[in-house]
Amino acid sequence: MSRRRFVARGVPGGYRIWDNHGRRFWGDLYDLCPDDLLTELNGRKDPARISVLLRRYRALKR
Repeated sequence: MSRRRFVARGVPGGYRIWDNHGRRFWGDLYDLCPDDLLTELNGRKDPARISVLLRRYRALKR
């Protein structure tokens, strides 16, 4: 099994998505662990589905 590119890391205040390939954080700070977003980023990488998930997690922050 290959190493996953995107993983969630706990940071003060919530979770951030770490990009192992780019060696930097990707996206916003999330209160809840974005499991389905990580699954999509590491799997099919469908841009439409990723956009929907990003909007959903941003709405949860409000």
